[in-house]
Amino acid sequence: MGTVPYSQKFILAIDQGTTGTTVIIVDSRARVLSKVTREFKQSFPKPGWVEHNPDDIWNSVLEGIAKAIQDAKISASQIAAIGVTNQRETTLLWERKSGRAAYPAIVWQDRRTAPLCASLKKAGHEKLFHQKTGLFLDPYFSGTKIRWVLDHVSGALARAKKGELAFGTIDSFLLWKLTGGRVHKTDATNASRTLLMKLKTLNWDEQLCSILGVPMKILPEIVPNVGIFGRTQNIPNLSDGIPISGMAGDQQAALFGQGGTSLGDVKCTFGTGSFILLQTGETPVFSRSGNVTTLAFYWKNQASYALEGGAFICGAAVQWLRDGLKIIHSSSEIETLASSVSDNGGVQFVPALSGLGAPYWQPEVRGLLCGLTRGTERGHIARATLEGMALQNVDILETMIKDLKRPMKELRVDGGASSNDLLMQIQADYSGLRLYRPRIIETTALGAAFMAGLGIGFWKNLKEIKKIWKKEKEFIPTLSARERKARIEAWRRTIWRAQ
Repeated sequence: MGTVPYSQKFILAIDQGTTGTTVIIVDSRARVLSKVTREFKQSFPKPGWVEHNPDDIWNSVLEGIAKAIQDAKISASQIAAIGVTNQRETTLLWERKSGRAAYPAIVWQDRRTAPLCASLKKAGHEKLFHQKTGLFLDPYFSGTKIRWVLDHVSGALARAKKGELAFGTIDSFLLWKLTGGRVHKTDATNASRTLLMKLKTLNWDEQLCSILGVPMKILPEIVPNVGIFGRTQNIPNLSDGIPISGMAGDQQAALFGQGGTSLGDVKCTFGTGSFILLQTGETPVFSRSGNVTTLAFYWKNQASYALEGGAFICGAAVQWLRDGLKIIHSSSEIETLASSVSDNGGVQFVPALSGLGAPYWQPEVRGLLCGLTRGTERGHIARATLEGMALQNVDILETMIKDLKRPMKELRVDGGASSNDLLMQIQADYSGLRLYRPRIIETTALGAAFMAGLGIGFWKNLKEIKKIWKKEKEFIPTLSARERKARIEAWRRTIWRAQ
C-alpha cells in the first residue's frame, strides 16, 4: 500500500448503473469527498429490447474516476482500494483475446427472451430452476440472455464451446477491464442472478447450464464479496496495483450500505426500478408469494440470504413523463407538479412499461394510464405516477411479510428518487411503515466502498460499519387503516385491468 497511512488514504467506489455510472470517493468515516455521475446512451432497437454499448459503459467509468479524483483533490497514490457495484442481470459476452464485445450488452430490462422462457416453462423446467437458484424463468435474468446471444450471433456458440468467449455481468466486465484483461471473476451475489448458480452451494450448476445450452467454459470464477479480486493495470488516472477488493450487485450493495446484515433488515432502492431486499439470515427462504430468493452477502465462508422483489419501472416512469410525454422538463420537477394537486383526481397509473415484475412475473403486461377526464391536469398524472411507484412496492412488501412470517415496522430507503419527500410520504402512507432515509442516499456505491474497505482492513468488521449509518429523515404514516385499505383495493382493481 506504499508509505501513505490509511488515515490519509481513501476508498473509490464505482456504481455502474442502468443509465449512468456514479463514482464516489470516501474517507474512513464514510464521508463523501466527491461524487461524479456520467450518463451514457440507452438503445432500444425493437419494442421490449434494451441494449448498452460496452465501450460507452467503460468510458463513463473512466470519466467518472478521473473527475472524482480531481474533485476530491487527492492523488492516485491515495486510493487504498476500489469497490465495484453494478446493474446486475445485464449480460455481456466478449472475446478473451481482443476484449471486443461479441454483441452489445443486453440490459436486465430487456424482454426479448420471453418466448424462450415460455418454452422452458412448458417443458417443465421452472420448478427445477426455482429450487436450485431461487429465481423464476423470466427474461429478467442473465441465463436466457446468454442463450440468445449464442443463438443469434454468427459463430458465437462454436467459439464459446472452445472457450474463446467470456461471459460476465457488468461486475466481471469492469474487473476484466480494470485488471488489463487478467482476471475473469464474478462475485457470488451477481452469480446468483444468472439462473446458472446453485444457491445453497454457490457454484455453477452443470445441469442448469446444460438445459440453457450455456458452455461452462465461458463462465467466470465465483468469489466472495470481500477479498482481493485483482489489481489495477494500465488504467488512466489510477496507479497500477490498486486492489479491487469489494464487489456486489447493486441491490445487495445497497442493503449492505444500509447496514442490512441482520435478520429482518429491509431496504428499498428507488432507482430506474425499485428493488426491495429483506435479509433472511443464514438460511435461504423460498418464496411462495412471487418473490425471488437471492444471496445477500458472502464473506469468510459464511453466506446470508435475502428475499427480493423488484418492480422494473420506478424512476424510469418519471423519465418517461419527461422524455416521452414531455409533461416535465427535468425529473426533479415531478415533486412540485404532483404537489400542485390534492389528490390524483381519479387517475390511476400502473408503471408496467417493461412488464410486471414481482410478485406477478408477467412480462407481457404493459403500462396502464386510466381514469382520465376533461378535468385531468398534468399534476394528476404526476401524482398518479408517484402513487403507482409506491403501490407496486406495497404489493412486494405484503408478500414478503407472508414469506418470512414476521411483521415489519420500518423500511430503509435509498436511491435517487428517495430524495423526493412526497414520494417517501406516499410510500409510508400506503405501506403503513416508518421510512428512514440515510444521510447518504447513494448507499449502493457506499456498500461497495464498505466491502472494498473490509477487503484491505480499512474497516475492521461489520460492527464498525453499522455504526457509520446515520438517519437523515423519518417519514411516519398518516393514513388510517381504512383509508389505506381503500387505496390498495383501488390499485389492485387497476392491476387486474392491466393484466
